[in-house]
Amino acid sequence: MKKTIIAVSLFAFGLVTVAPAMAANEPVTVKTNNLVEWKKSKTGTWAGKKDNKTYWYKLDKDAKLWWSADGKKWAAVDNGMWADKDGKWLKIHNGKLVWTTDGNNWSEVPDWKWEGSDGKWYKFDDKWTLWVNA
Repeated sequence: MKKTIIAVSLFAFGLVTVAPAMAANEPVTVKTNNLVEWKKSKTGTWAGKKDNKTYWYKLDKDAKLWWSADGKKWAAVDNGMWADKDGKWLKIHNGKLVWTTDGNNWSEVPDWKWEGSDGKWYKFDDKWTLWVNA
């Protein structure tokens, strides 16, 4: 019985919303939610900017931050921080990803996601594996 009621309701909804547009010879548009597809990063690196120059960042097995200007020569980042697209500074502190806009007040990054300077979205999981939106 419930299935019949649901089917009739959906049919009636279709008649009320789609039929008038079809009768008026208008295109029918359907809105869908854009779901972000996350994929494990193949390189484990992400883009960041400092002094208007792009750098590549990565974490080692101990979640220590490294950077490179060319992707070949890597150096440890002494302060462990990088900047996102909006200029917020991020770092790993006490096992959490945190950020700040002023260098003093730090808060946990929601869902551990940030937008890199290249416009891609990145996130870490609880094992510090890097994921990128595809």
